[in-house]
Amino acid sequence: MQHKLNLYNTLTRKKELFEPLHAPFVGMYVCGPTVYGEPHLGHARSAVTFDVLYRYLKHLGYKVRYVRNITDVGHLENDADEGEDKIQKKAKLNHLEPMEVAQYYRNIYQQEMAKLNVLSPDIEPRASGHIIEQIELIKEILANDLAYEVNGSVYFDVQAYDKAHNYGKLSGRIIEDLLNNTRTLEGQDEKRSPLDFALWKKASPTHIMRWPSPWSDGFPGWHLECSAMSRKYLGTNFDIHGGGLDLMFPHHECEIAQNQASHDHSDGARYWIHNNMITLNGQKMGKSLGNFINLSELFSGNHDLLEMKYSPMTIRFFILQAHYRSTLDFSNEALQAARKGYTKLMNGLRVLEKLKYTEEAAEPDEKLNVDLLKLSEDCFRGLNDDLNTAKTIASLFNLLKKINSLYLGQVPMASLARGTFDTIRETYQKLVLDVLGLQEEPMGDAEEILELVLNFYKEAKEAKAYDKVDIIRAELKKQGIVIKDLKSGIDWAYEE
Repeated sequence: MQHKLNLYNTLTRKKELFEPLHAPFVGMYVCGPTVYGEPHLGHARSAVTFDVLYRYLKHLGYKVRYVRNITDVGHLENDADEGEDKIQKKAKLNHLEPMEVAQYYRNIYQQEMAKLNVLSPDIEPRASGHIIEQIELIKEILANDLAYEVNGSVYFDVQAYDKAHNYGKLSGRIIEDLLNNTRTLEGQDEKRSPLDFALWKKASPTHIMRWPSPWSDGFPGWHLECSAMSRKYLGTNFDIHGGGLDLMFPHHECEIAQNQASHDHSDGARYWIHNNMITLNGQKMGKSLGNFINLSELFSGNHDLLEMKYSPMTIRFFILQAHYRSTLDFSNEALQAARKGYTKLMNGLRVLEKLKYTEEAAEPDEKLNVDLLKLSEDCFRGLNDDLNTAKTIASLFNLLKKINSLYLGQVPMASLARGTFDTIRETYQKLVLDVLGLQEEPMGDAEEILELVLNFYKEAKEAKAYDKVDIIRAELKKQGIVIKDLKSGIDWAYEE
């Protein structure tokens, strides 16, 4: 099957066939975390979404350079141009160097992502390590008369830019509406317009994070960082720029404006892809609203909203069982359903490991083979249709029904052609493990203990000690494990 990947491009507001600029090479930039606090469920959704895209592109044979930045400077409290730097604020509270704060939370972010089986990006640049590139970009925008300096700060001139370009092309915002709905905040009177945003801010005497520049000792604007780093590592034109829907405006809109206003005159990326939010009772989950749940709390169960602890793979499955562009509402019921779905897929992997192909029949069941190959193809259709992991998971469950029928002897193995057997095995394993990135969570020595218990069960059954048989069954069930009595012997599975 030839896979043609279609992705929804926010810039054009339609699904488009993905065609890289320089196939087989693909450049992908994703906005990473601002490292001033622990990662929460919202961070996990973006990371898992683009991890699956990264994995699938590699599965399709592309050579991907995946860049995900770390924002460790310049992201102010209110996401505008006033207030205190989020990292500096945390550093002052805890009497630390700002870079201690940034490194501490960067480490936690990476550890939590590893638990979720999110692959590391190929390059993970820090904003603070690219001040020179950012200063050069500001010089270009100033040279093109689309920025101005006031009292040591440099601002992007949105209205001047909009005369020759389209500020709002990504988000669909109209500049007149923005002006009517934007109030001038106190301290922003040095801007020509309330829509203008900082490229460089002069540091106040008490501001710790500061660098020398031609205009003042100060720090770069938040939007500038991603323009400079994506250009450095992926070039002026690259394939994919990703991030959460909350970054579309103003962050990504401003990135495009900066790219166009520089000497590059480019949007940067051709495909702009945004994952939707996780909600709690219909309201966006996030730090600014104070209704977020940290990943560490999910893994430990230590939060008022949680009925129990949830494993990293349960969280990953919870994210994957919805399309990335739809909202995903948090609830304990949804997470418990995700746990069941995840264990069902894991049981499928275990069954496939046990299935052995028997000699090919003289006349395989043609209809069965055609149906199984179609089911295998269906598993890819969802991914090719704008990375719809929900559809792919549903197709995998359909394929799993057939796999279980083979395992239970309801469908004779001899009715399958060897090629069909290999295809369904490879499709299931590759999609679950390599593309969706799910993995069996370690049980430690529990496997050995379980084998021992099953031996006791077998002995009790042979001795017709049914009271012991019932006790063993009941105790294992409490642990989420069910015993299966098969013609070929005794087996176990996770309770679904």
